[in-house]
Amino acid sequence: MKDAVKVARRMGLISRSVQRDRRPTLDELDRLIGHFIDRWKKVPQAMPMHKVIAFALFSTRRQEEITRIRWKDFQREHRRVLVRDMKHPGEKIGNHTWVDLPDQAIQIIDSMPKGKAEIFPYSTDAISANFTRACKFLNIEDLRFHDLRHEGISRLFEMGLNIPHVAAVSGHRSWVSLKRYAHIRDTGDKYASWHGLPTVIKTR
Repeated sequence: MKDAVKVARRMGLISRSVQRDRRPTLDELDRLIGHFIDRWKKVPQAMPMHKVIAFALFSTRRQEEITRIRWKDFQREHRRVLVRDMKHPGEKIGNHTWVDLPDQAIQIIDSMPKGKAEIFPYSTDAISANFTRACKFLNIEDLRFHDLRHEGISRLFEMGLNIPHVAAVSGHRSWVSLKRYAHIRDTGDKYASWHGLPTVIKTR
């Protein structure tokens, strides 16, 4: 198999995936969150995508992981949450991992209703479709939901956290895989005075 992969790469039949470094701007996030809050106010029973987006950003969680988090998996006293079946190349099922939660992610959880077992009881297809449609409507180009994870991890590095601390939040087990998400462009926390988070939290 290894020899076949080498030959296929030489022939150009396969190649390594291109690493993305797309990060949303604060203006793009403001527009997305404003768009979904306006829609949510008109249709209160709609999925609160503004909260899902903010949680993905600050928790660094993938969308499928977000939808699997249960209230019983949230340990406030330890500031952590159990991520079930976390993506891992060698373990597709049963790879449950405890990860740390930044303060902002905890605040978003606190703003969610407790009507169901899951904190975010929505489907990944619905999240993806809503995000894609909103970006198109708002003329936000080449932004994917997964880019929020890149943004969240890069933010932690820009704040000065070291590799073990960032990995404790992201759930990565090695620097080789974690560094794909680290796109450091500045220092400090650009979200320290961001008005978007308080707006998200106060909507219930």
